[in-house]
Formats: sequence, C-alpha cells, structure tokens
Amino acid sequence: MNFELSDDIKALQAKVRRFITEEVMPMESDSRQTPHGPTEALRDELVASARKHGLLTLHASQEMGGAGLSHVAKAVIFEEAGYSPLGPTAMNIHAPDEGNVHLMDVVASEEQKERWLRPMVEGKTRSCFAMTEPAPGAGSDPSMLETTAVRDGDDYVINGEKWFITGAKGASFAIIMAKTEDGNATMFLTDTSRPGFIVERLMDVMDSCFTGGHGVVRFENLRVPATNILGELGKGFRYAQIRLAPARLTHCMRWLGAAQRAHDEACQYARTRQSFGKRLGEHQGVGFMLADNEMDMLTTRLSILHCAWVLDKGERGNRESSMAKVISSEAIWRVIDRSVQILGGQGVSSENIVERIFKDARGFRIYDGPNEVHRMSLARKIIAREADKAER
Repeated sequence: MNFELSDDIKALQAKVRRFITEEVMPMESDSRQTPHGPTEALRDELVASARKHGLLTLHASQEMGGAGLSHVAKAVIFEEAGYSPLGPTAMNIHAPDEGNVHLMDVVASEEQKERWLRPMVEGKTRSCFAMTEPAPGAGSDPSMLETTAVRDGDDYVINGEKWFITGAKGASFAIIMAKTEDGNATMFLTDTSRPGFIVERLMDVMDSCFTGGHGVVRFENLRVPATNILGELGKGFRYAQIRLAPARLTHCMRWLGAAQRAHDEACQYARTRQSFGKRLGEHQGVGFMLADNEMDMLTTRLSILHCAWVLDKGERGNRESSMAKVISSEAIWRVIDRSVQILGGQGVSSENIVERIFKDARGFRIYDGPNEVHRMSLARKIIAREADKAER
C-alpha cells in the first residue's frame, strides 16, 4: 500500500481547502440554517459557489460530468470538505445523494441516468433513499422489510411507511426499497411529486447538517411504472451492498474532516487560553487529550485509506468498510468529545462550531448500521473463517 498522493490530487486538495476556508466557512453563521438542515436557498447558493470553482459532485463519473475520483482520492477530498458542516452540501457530496450517485452510476439504465442521475450530479435536484421503516419493519435487519410492491399491469403499486429518510423534504426523486410478491426486495425509482408519495412530517433529531432533514414518508397506492425498477427485479439487497460499502466509507471521510476541525479549535484554545498561571495546553491533562486526538485521527485516516485502497482494487470491501466504520465513528467521537472538554463552556455553546459538530456527529455510530451490528457481522465472518481453517 502506497498512499503517496499524486501532484494532481495534492493540487485538488489545496483547492478544496481554500474553497472551504474562503467560501464556505464564512457561511456557517448564515441564518438560513434550521434544525432540519440548510434551507434550499442556502444549499442552492453553496452549490452555485462550488460549481463556479469547478468543485461540484467530483465523485461522479466523468461521463456524468464528475471527476471520476478514485476511492483514495475521495478520502482526501471528502475529508477536506467535511472540515465545515456546510462543505459536503456545497460540493454535493453529502448523504444520501453521494451514495445514490454511486449506486445509479453502476446500476441505472441509460434512460434512468439521463432522467434522474444527471440533474442530481449537476446539483439541480436532490434525492432520498427510502429503506428504513418503523417497527416491525426493516431497521438494522433489512430482511424485516414491510413495504410492498404489487404488480398491476405495467405498474407496481407501492404501499408502506418509511422513517429516518434523510433529505426527504424537497427531494425530487426517491429510491424505494420494497418487497415484491415473490418475497424478494426490489429498488424502485420514483418522482416524489407522484400521487401517493407523502412526506408526513420531519423528525426532530440531534443533527442539523442534512438539507431536507429526516422524514417520515408514507406510500399510499403509489404507482410506479415497471420501467422504473432500478436494476433487476428481486436484487434490491444485492444493490444495497453496492451502495452501502462505499457510502459508509464516505461518511467516515467527511466526519474525519469534522473531527479535525474540532481538534483544531481545541488546539487554538489550548494554545491561547491562560489557566493557573500557564497556557491551558501546558497542563498535562489537556495536553494528553490533544495527543490522544492526534492518535485517534491517524488511526481513522489509515483505516479509511486502507478500505479505499481495497475498493480501488475492485474488491467488495464489505469487511473492511465495516471495520473502518466502527473504528472511525468511535474514534472521531472521542476526538470531538475531548475537544468539547478542552473548550469548556465554549464547547457546549453555539458560540463555537464544535458544539454543532458534537450534535451532528453522534448519530454516526448509528447511521449506516449500528456499530453493534457491524461487530456482529464481523464476528460471524471470523468464526466462519476459523471453521474453514479447521476443516482443511
């Protein structure tokens, strides 16, 4: 493994860093930020700025107008974007659109790409991914899928309820996971303007970085043409894996950038704040926290780069992405939590960006599969591997 960056990627990294610092961070105090994320007007302004600087949707394929970044290159660029809570929104690399771009690039038909993918890559539209359901439906266990899709002539009629659907309010289209009559899961594309697609409400959650918030969505006899099936009938769970491994890794990349921002804020405070006759950072308790932050971020960065390297080799990377997700989400949480502690009163006040990062980041240990589920999956694979060894 050689993670030495090419000159092109180094130049792009520097360009993104300047963009975030000069164009995005000054917008962090903009009043058009709500408990349910940036308003559409603020998002549009940020996206226009990224477009002007040639930094919009860089992860998309070149055929769709992106830069076709490798996974290792994304690790570098997405971390830089994550340095501001608004950075991923500005560059159109935030969830769920980022993962949907990757999924549709691989699975969608050419007609579907032109109708739904290209406008999303151009930053003109947003999407949502509707899979998670209230109990007793699918959550951490996708096999509990309750939403149904029944064939009726040339259409499928979809009924069910989803929740925690990120970006649902204001999304132009959705990818819906539903169970067909044979019991298998299928993905469907639909415009959200169709009758029967109902955003019932937005959920009040800790984070506020996703445009469109997290919605409760109901499908009431929603008619979707059979031509809107994404990929092939009955292969929804297989396609979910195409989306989830790279998408959970990009979460790690973005949150690492947020952790770096929190650490930098804590370092600045520790360097300048006087306490008991010396700088705060000269006190061993604070200095040790800063040292632990750097070690946690190095561990996170290396696990991300390793998984990205595996994906760039064309491997599935499910095991590696599970490990990277658990390592990253827990390490960055320690970094952010320590940074809050170092900042003291400022760390729990909206006077400092770290308070916002703290609230935004807590969900990462749950998003894209709770860490306990990833550990359970890894444990099964470990036992299966050891059993295979014993049989040889």
